[in-house]
Amino acid sequence: MTPSTLAPPPARRAARWVTLGIATLVVASFATLDLKAGDFLSADARQAMARFAGSFFPPETAPVFLRRVLDGTLETLAMSLLGTLLAALGGLALSLGASARGQDGRPGLATPLMRGAARIALNVLRSVPELVWAVLLLIAAGLGPFSGTLALALHTSGVLGRLFAESIENAPPEPAFALRVRGVGPLRVFLWATLPQIWPQVVSYTLYRWENNIRAAAVLGVVGAGGLGQMLSYHLGLFQMHESCTVLLAMMSLVAVVDAMSYAARRWLNR
Repeated sequence: MTPSTLAPPPARRAARWVTLGIATLVVASFATLDLKAGDFLSADARQAMARFAGSFFPPETAPVFLRRVLDGTLETLAMSLLGTLLAALGGLALSLGASARGQDGRPGLATPLMRGAARIALNVLRSVPELVWAVLLLIAAGLGPFSGTLALALHTSGVLGRLFAESIENAPPEPAFALRVRGVGPLRVFLWATLPQIWPQVVSYTLYRWENNIRAAAVLGVVGAGGLGQMLSYHLGLFQMHESCTVLLAMMSLVAVVDAMSYAARRWLNR
């Protein structure tokens, strides 16, 4: 057996170097950051955290306040649903231009300039966090859930567009090619050949991003974008801890319910 036979494959060697580089960065991070773990775990710190956590209980259960929390919960749910729906439509439209391969296996219908512009747009949309989009949109759209919905839609369009483009590129080209050689137009080829193949992935990716957008929608209200986040920011700012506890419980319940629904739907689609 020759020495070359015993040598690890290039992929394994590359993985070792990547692992070594990540480990070096982690060690360097601990060495350069002043974490003060001892102060964080001290007896005084633990007592202060216990007193702060205890100030949240019991949660506020007045019927009038619970009604306001329910309205905020429904508003957060609506923001996430509408933002995800707009993102799915926008991401699907951008993915057609960003896909490097056409629907029948040939190069994409978009010119290289159009494809580059679509990819740059997707990169810009997903590189800006939802919170930053919300702050920018508050200037144009004002306070309220409209800004939060648009912020979710813009960021998620970039994420879903990239995923949809990869799904289009990986779809089997034979059904699309069979329609194309019979003179069927590009739009009909996509609707009748490519889209049915990638539809389970489109739905699965969209549901997964909806889970993330529920959490993001709850946070966006902190900057005035409506929903439970705006209520939480208001009551925390006034040190109304019992009301804040009720809002936090509503946020956790909403996230748990949506996660369970999305997980069940994705399991059903992947049967």
